[in-house]
Amino acid sequence: MKDLPTALRPREKLLAMGANALADAELIALLLRTGTQGQSVLQLAQTLLEHSGGLQGLLVCEPNELPRLKGLGPAKRAEIAAVLELARRSLRGQIEQRPLLSCIAQVKVYVRMQLAQRPHEVFAVLFLDAQHQLLKWEEMFRGTLTHTSVYPREVVKQALACNASALVLVHNHPSGRPEPSLTDQHLTQQLQAALALVDVRVLDHLVVAATEVVSFAERGLI
Repeated sequence: MKDLPTALRPREKLLAMGANALADAELIALLLRTGTQGQSVLQLAQTLLEHSGGLQGLLVCEPNELPRLKGLGPAKRAEIAAVLELARRSLRGQIEQRPLLSCIAQVKVYVRMQLAQRPHEVFAVLFLDAQHQLLKWEEMFRGTLTHTSVYPREVVKQALACNASALVLVHNHPSGRPEPSLTDQHLTQQLQAALALVDVRVLDHLVVAATEVVSFAERGLI
């Protein structure tokens, strides 16, 4: 970056104009700090974004899923993973501060960051209190590429253990298609019936794919 005019160097640009003035690649370059022989740090940052599917793709990467690129060694991979985890925790903190349904856009980002890149299906639950604020996020069941066995009894037990008044169901589709299946709809109905017996409401069921999250409530399926 020393070859760039001072005003165009990411660090100096950030200090002079604020972080919002930097492009995604410039922000990533600040984390990476150095490039490789024949490749500047800005070029390495841009390559990382391209191989990750852009900033949104990078944000949902697990540490072992970061692209294997020349110049992206263990230390840099660890730093990026740490920043991504900080982003997840910050987002969760924001979600915990107000009723979940009032920040559904943030909730969708959060669940994508948690599940979008998983190679297998995961069924998770957001347990909520009487004011619909987050009590707990829990990944309850894991399955294969196309199927997860979900046991309503275990969801009911955990809801009682958390003293939850409501919850939001979440699962991912590793295939990349977020459209709810008939099986998804049938499972939701089963869970609604089981949880109603202990006076716990199912507020929504979110289906997570790589680039989109589909809400049952928004589709009128709940």
